[in-house]
Amino acid sequence: MSSSVSLGPLAFAADRLLAVGLLIAFLFLVDRILVAENGRAAPATGMAVLVGLVAARVAYVVLHWEAYAVDPWTVLAFWQGGFTAWAGLLATAAILAWRMRPVRAMRRALGVLAVLAAIWFAASAMLQPEARPLPDLPVLVGMDGTEITPENLAGQPFAINLWATWCPPCRRELPMLAEEAANSDIPILLANQGEDRQAVADYLLASGISPRSVVLDKQMGLMDVAGNGVLPTTIFVDAEGEIVATHVGEISRAALSDKLQQLQGD
Repeated sequence: MSSSVSLGPLAFAADRLLAVGLLIAFLFLVDRILVAENGRAAPATGMAVLVGLVAARVAYVVLHWEAYAVDPWTVLAFWQGGFTAWAGLLATAAILAWRMRPVRAMRRALGVLAVLAAIWFAASAMLQPEARPLPDLPVLVGMDGTEITPENLAGQPFAINLWATWCPPCRRELPMLAEEAANSDIPILLANQGEDRQAVADYLLASGISPRSVVLDKQMGLMDVAGNGVLPTTIFVDAEGEIVATHVGEISRAALSDKLQQLQGD
């Protein structure tokens, strides 16, 4: 199943779109329950959602603290994703049990939460794409003019990040990716899409980013490999030459670390 959903010119990660949809459904359904029981809504619903989101984020950060400790400010970069569902659900349930009355309304709200949680876990599993063979890669050219052919990457896991200088989320994540690429046992290629070598070199120099892992994909052949036309996108390929994961949008250091560990395990 596709990891992204296109809405006109916009593309969204499918799991994030699912989470937003379920959150809206929770707010609507619990509001209807409260109106039916009390004749009005109650602040407990909003509090439960807020506490749940904060708990889910805190749990994820704690579980990935080694990655966040490098750049502590990225704890606030919630747009990158990074929430632990079970922690958020438990916190939300606790607030509902504590604050929502009458008891019958609380029980019905907890039932709604349980049903939506089941939908989330089931749909999340379905949204995980199956591994697929890596299509033929285009010949990529390093900033020093060295060609990187598919044969150079055969038999080993690697990751490829698709980016461009005009893409704001690409520019945000690029310094972190370049840093991780310089220290990673697994090759991470930062594949610029369609831009001139000099323009890319000027941008890297002005931004203080090492060109070591940057490659040029002048014909943007990797966009076909990604299959979504979205920048940034990061593709993770195992040693068997199969795409095992694709991250659509800006990636955090923690998410990158998780995916690289998955490649090492495979």
